[in-house]
Order: sequence, then structure tokens, then C-alpha cells
Amino acid sequence: MDAAAALADLTEISSQVEAAAVLDADGALLASTHGDEPRAARLAETARELLAAAAEAPAATGRELTQLEVALRGGSVFVVRHGGRVVVATTAPDPPSGLVLYDLRACLRALDEAPKPKPRARRRTPAKQPAGGDDAA
Repeated sequence: MDAAAALADLTEISSQVEAAAVLDADGALLASTHGDEPRAARLAETARELLAAAAEAPAATGRELTQLEVALRGGSVFVVRHGGRVVVATTAPDPPSGLVLYDLRACLRALDEAPKPKPRARRRTPAKQPAGGDDAA
């Protein structure tokens, strides 16, 4: 699944997510729910800055950050890292954090899944006619 499709699925299943973006391992923006590029770039930059700040925290020594929530008065920002990719999302105030984090991890796992092949169409065979033709009894 590509990043845009994964984000479309995310916003469909997670009513708490207001905006989201997916970044690659280098921090480059792969896709965003924002229609305009400057807002998408700001959201991606927010994720990069939060990850950098968390990596500098004393408790982070030798550990890799996998998820982060920043709760603000106006809403929350979530960052989840998995499989070399990052998803960042914003929500309204007081979201169910566990549910949002679960949905973001599911979004990233969907990126790792190979596309499912379309099922082959089955050929229909004509129904067999009973022996003896169309004689009515």
C-alpha cells in the first residue's frame, strides 16, 4: 500500500485524527492529508523536531523512540516510528491516546504489506442441457 492510501484508510477509521503525514527514514515527506504543501511541510517538520528533541533527552540514551504524544491545550500531536517510517498526526484536545497510537501503528504496518493481487475471474461454464432436448412431459 502506498502512503497516500494508508493515510486515507487512517482518516477513515480514526475519527480523532485531524491531519496526518507519513515520512520516510530520512524524514522526507511521503504523503499528507493536508491539501496545501506548506501545511504538510510544517507538519513533517514538527515530527522531525519532536524526534530530534526526544533523542536528546537524558532518558533516551541508547533507546530508539517508537511513539510520542505531546498534549497541548488546543489538541495533541502524535508521532509513531515503525519499519523505517514515521507517521505524525494531530488531534482535538483529550483524544483516547491508546486508540490513536494503535491506529497510527496500523497505518505504518499497512505500508509494509505487499499489495494483494486481484482475484482471477472464474470462467462460467454453460449449464448442461438435460438429454432429450426440450420435450415437455
